Amino acid sequence: MRRRLILLVGAVTTMVVLAFLVPLFILVSDLAHDRAISTAERDAESLARVLSVLTVENNLETAVDTIGSNRIESVNGSVIFPDGTVVGLVVPSSEDLTLALAGSSFVASVDGGQAVYIPVIQSDGSTAVVRVFVSDEAITEGVMRSWIILGFLGVGLILMAMWVADRLGRSMVVPVKELSITASELGHGDLSARVVPAGPPEIEEVGIELNRLADRIGRLLQAERESAADLAHRLRTPLTAARLSVDGLAGGPEKDRLNADLDELQRTTDFIIREARRPVRRESEEWCDLAAVVARRADFWHPLAQEQGRSVDIQVGEVAAAVAIPDGDAEVLVDALIENVLAHTPEGTGFLVHVDVDELIVVLSVEDAGSGFSDGSVVNRGTSRGDSTGLGLDIVRRTVEGAGGTLAIGESVTHGGAGIVIQLPLVSDR
Repeated sequence: MRRRLILLVGAVTTMVVLAFLVPLFILVSDLAHDRAISTAERDAESLARVLSVLTVENNLETAVDTIGSNRIESVNGSVIFPDGTVVGLVVPSSEDLTLALAGSSFVASVDGGQAVYIPVIQSDGSTAVVRVFVSDEAITEGVMRSWIILGFLGVGLILMAMWVADRLGRSMVVPVKELSITASELGHGDLSARVVPAGPPEIEEVGIELNRLADRIGRLLQAERESAADLAHRLRTPLTAARLSVDGLAGGPEKDRLNADLDELQRTTDFIIREARRPVRRESEEWCDLAAVVARRADFWHPLAQEQGRSVDIQVGEVAAAVAIPDGDAEVLVDALIENVLAHTPEGTGFLVHVDVDELIVVLSVEDAGSGFSDGSVVNRGTSRGDSTGLGLDIVRRTVEGAGGTLAIGESVTHGGAGIVIQLPLVSDR
């Protein structure tokens, strides 16, 4: 915007300057021409007047001798006698003196410049001619210097206009740039970012409204986080009652499994409360090893899968699969994918979880041997084929997109059922 404003002002100013300078160039040239011709006419008239006075009592030769050839030549003049004799500058024989000899004064173009002709009528009726020559150099003297001065003046005006446009553009562009930076910081989770309203009134008003919007978002988000923390805290009472009930059971594998489930639920509840009380985090600054998270969560779900008679194939490489997802969010993502298989496929259906690092991409695949997806709407929030809430795959989608990745659903190539493929950028600097 700033550059375009400078170019626009520069173009407009250039056209305006040229509109004035071109006539000025012509005017300067005409003034120099008129000045040189006027000077020559004045010299020719003076010389003719002196000759007229002197020839009243003397003949023309005596009058010319009285004036002197040096004075005549000093004004680039010539005196042409009626018989064609010339005193002063040489007059080319090709010049037509008919009009002058007939008593007419005029200016004519000659080789190398222009000449002024003034007739001098003698007492005997004969006519002599006074001629003053003006060279082309005299006619254009000072014109080029004036053109250069006007040219520099025009360039100076254009540069000054562009400088003013730059200052004006900066007064608008800099506040807009600060608005953009602040909006970007807010978009990346820094709700403390604020802009100092500046610039033209309209842009200053936008800055004020952006600050108000940020304050409003902060208050709404804080209220939502406090509500989530309160709801999670309310789960502690039924959790405690359930744990007391389990403690009353006889020891055995069933009791151990229930205690493990309650521990996991307690851990998840504590995690929700802890996350809700934290300041808003910047997603780009947190990361995790997705392969380690998959291995850890697979161990958690393995007893239930084994109880349902499912074959579980977990394939994670030894290379760290660093992705820009916080550890807690990655656990929720993996849990949602595995739980989706356990909830929507018959018992005994096997599944595969595979993590692969391919150059700058981390690929997470979950495939099962079930009936597959009917359509792609299962990733829409609230869509479910069973009794679940339909939030699992939507949480997965939002987490993946928030990390700059993609999610694709389809058929499993190896198992024949459903297949989910997630691609995430590898955080290489980790």
